[in-house]
Amino acid sequence: MAKKEQEIHETASLRWTPVEGSPGVFEKVLNVDPDTGSVTRLLRYEPGTATDQVLTHDFHEEILVIEGAFIDTRSKVTFEKGHYGYRHPGMVHGPYYSEGGMTTFEIRNYEK
Repeated sequence: MAKKEQEIHETASLRWTPVEGSPGVFEKVLNVDPDTGSVTRLLRYEPGTATDQVLTHDFHEEILVIEGAFIDTRSKVTFEKGHYGYRHPGMVHGPYYSEGGMTTFEIRNYEK
């Protein structure tokens, strides 16, 4: 299977749901492949949100900051609106802190 085909549509009615194990972090899933777990989503940190996890994934991840800013507290790098990244599986990142809150657009793909 794959992510479902969708024409452009409104997303305001989609719910923000808490990300398990990450207080102050919410996601709005836009599309998902139920077989692979590949997902397109919006991710939001509430103001003052801090995470304590150093992350690595087994998927490719693309991120575009669309609102606000956040800091990778391990590398001391700040990412702001308009910043883009592409991570291969195994790339180390985080933990993060967002003083004023932030929103990212993310595409996560399990590629071979």
